[in-house]
Amino acid sequence: MTEQGRDTSKAPISRRTQIVLGSFFAAMTAVILLLDLSTPSEATGFPLTNLGNLQERPADDPLFKLEQSLDRDRWQGIVIHHLGEPFGTAESVHRRHLGWGYQGLGYHFLLGNGNGLADGEVHVGYRWNQQLPGAHVVGDSGGHHNAHSIGICLVGNGQRRPFSDRQMRHLVRLVQRLQQELRIPAERVQLHAGIAPGQTSPGRYFPVAEFREQLLNITD
Repeated sequence: MTEQGRDTSKAPISRRTQIVLGSFFAAMTAVILLLDLSTPSEATGFPLTNLGNLQERPADDPLFKLEQSLDRDRWQGIVIHHLGEPFGTAESVHRRHLGWGYQGLGYHFLLGNGNGLADGEVHVGYRWNQQLPGAHVVGDSGGHHNAHSIGICLVGNGQRRPFSDRQMRHLVRLVQRLQQELRIPAERVQLHAGIAPGQTSPGRYFPVAEFREQLLNITD
């Protein structure tokens, strides 16, 4: 067969190409393994079943007894969300977020409504326990807020019904303690709908005015 008539589509791959491809696949395998190692298979973390007010705050506050030292330089704000569903546990949200391609539970804190998690129970997620960025804000501002804002999610759908009194009471106490410890001013406590176009979370039944009245007036 002449050179002109030879099928060159099955020509052998050069040694250099083999090395490059081999290095590429090895690097990708390493990245995947690292992601797998850093993604918990279960919703690790711990519950806070009773959040006292600021005056009752213990000297050894469990909110800040973490696996990793509190990264004060990282945290600049707080973002409030709703789950959008009436039922939720740390494990169910963790599995959902894994399915979305996140590395597990994207919020730093999850507050129960009695349907799954106990009413007012605060689940401290692994991202807070290990001082890791969140996966809770979408849109153009997501990069900044996921890296520097603490994500707090209320189980329930604030577009359909109000949150429980105990949920809101514990949300306020949680936010106040985070504000106090990290010196986060009230204007940096935001709703997801306010920073991500097209979002309604935490919903029209979220008591914005009452919530903001209880935030701490932090000044530098």
